[in-house]
Amino acid sequence: MRVLVVEDEPKMAGLLRRGLAEEGYAVDLAADGPSGLAAAVAHPYDVVVLDVMLPGSSGFQVCRELRRRRVWVPVLLLTARDGVGDRVHGLDGGADGYLTKPFHLVELFARLRALIRRGPVARPTVLSAGGLRLDPASRRCWRGDDEIVLTGKEFAVLEALLRRPGTVVTREALLEHCWDFAYQSRSARSNVIDVHIRSLRDKVDRPFGVASVRTVRGVGYRIHPDGGQPCP
Repeated sequence: MRVLVVEDEPKMAGLLRRGLAEEGYAVDLAADGPSGLAAAVAHPYDVVVLDVMLPGSSGFQVCRELRRRRVWVPVLLLTARDGVGDRVHGLDGGADGYLTKPFHLVELFARLRALIRRGPVARPTVLSAGGLRLDPASRRCWRGDDEIVLTGKEFAVLEALLRRPGTVVTREALLEHCWDFAYQSRSARSNVIDVHIRSLRDKVDRPFGVASVRTVRGVGYRIHPDGGQPCP
């Protein structure tokens, strides 16, 4: 999942980026209203975390302009102001949720999961392909009745594949979905995707004698829609 955080306070922005990255999100930052608006218009984010008090233009203005341009990415507003009028103003401007500072990161994560599931396009609560299941809300994965423990990036890669079972997902799409732009610019030619695919297979396929994560040579990867065939 890719998140845009628009926050001008460096300490808060860093805290949000670290916390979200540890949860497996790919996070990009913008420090003012105009750059946040430009990023949200230019790139297909899964959710935008938008501070209300921003230089250049407020979060209210950014949100209204996104909706005017028919950009329907879910938006969660952050603010230090707890007045009813501010909440109404934000929601009437097209925001999908509102969180008052200070807040616990676990609450932020829960709000984001709910918004991402709802999204501009309906998303299933639990993703599955045959006996392989993944729950983005609880960050848990199972093969049949056996729970599988995944790292944040393994989870993100598997989620990207399970959202399009049977469809080839390119290496570039996996990088874009699971890593931020700064990482891509440094490492797009590295073998980071191969490493995580091997690790996924070691956890979700090989112990169960199946092959669900398939390589499409020269293009990318896909997950078998029925959850995997027995290994030859």
